[in-house]
Amino acid sequence: MSEKALRDHNTLPGSDRKPESTNKGTLMNNCTENVTENLEERQRINSASLVSTPANGNAPINCGGEVGTSEIEYIDSEKLTDVEDVDIALKTLLAGLDSKDWLLVCDTLNNARRLALFHKEVMLDVVGDVIAFLVKSLKNPRSAVCKTGIMTSTDIFHAYNDQLIDFLDPLVTNLSAVDCRTYLLLYYDTQPYIGYFFFLSLKLVQLLLKSSQDKKFVCEAAEKALVAMTSSVSPTLLLPKLQPHLKHRNPRIRAKASVCFCRSVLRLGIEGIKTYGIDKLIQTAASQLSDQLPESREAARTLLLELQTVYEKSHDPAPSSSDPPETSSWENFCQLNLSPLNAQAVLRVTNAAREGFVLGS
Repeated sequence: MSEKALRDHNTLPGSDRKPESTNKGTLMNNCTENVTENLEERQRINSASLVSTPANGNAPINCGGEVGTSEIEYIDSEKLTDVEDVDIALKTLLAGLDSKDWLLVCDTLNNARRLALFHKEVMLDVVGDVIAFLVKSLKNPRSAVCKTGIMTSTDIFHAYNDQLIDFLDPLVTNLSAVDCRTYLLLYYDTQPYIGYFFFLSLKLVQLLLKSSQDKKFVCEAAEKALVAMTSSVSPTLLLPKLQPHLKHRNPRIRAKASVCFCRSVLRLGIEGIKTYGIDKLIQTAASQLSDQLPESREAARTLLLELQTVYEKSHDPAPSSSDPPETSSWENFCQLNLSPLNAQAVLRVTNAAREGFVLGS
């Protein structure tokens, strides 16, 4: 440094002199601020480009921290429109469901919904494969994929009804999820339809689970799917598939299975309940009375009251009957078909309901 430059530097006020390192730090801060502003602007533009005008009139739902700035809309079934080209939608269906791009997966799931609602015969040949990918979507950590998969399940239940039972096997419903995956790895390549059975069984477990312990908007969608299942599939076909889940080790799954089981039994009607077997149903309901969660116990109470009504309507003693009324009473029926403790618990529930009805009338 020259003598003149050194003299000029020494004469500068203290506030005007800054260390060289400070100047570098300021420059870096300015660069960082500019980069941050540019990044935020790009994110704002990208986010805006991902959001289209909602078809159902509702604002699109932000998927939160798990998806960054991406947003997605959820279209109600009644507001879905038909696909533009059925052949293209069908050809790209499985590849889209297997994509690593979650936005493409959601879009393809919506196409699967459209095909199920408007062209269910066309998609019937691949519905087993679609169910396999649905199970995958229900287990996806992204809530957007999970909820869209649940909504797809709802539409598939409505579209195919009892045809879905063709993809179930009584054996697999008794296996744990780990057993299912192990068996699937061993046999799926040579016996693909067995894989479908496992996938649909796992799908039921996932719906029961999602309806009880996920985010609120996912729980609500899963609950709708379960209602669609119990209202679309014949009770006589569905009840055996629900039965194993009443003993699931997860109490939340047991509770949701109990509600679905009760809802399906109520659809049977008087003659259907008699045909299915009141003795079998009362044993199932009695076992749920002592369950851990109140939701399961309440479903059991509702079922028991319905069974009592059906039993008493079908066992009213005729005036000319020589049998004493006690032999065909509800109390005697419970004692004959249940253990002493279970019979006592069932009678406590049904008698309390009857006493409450008398007091209220």
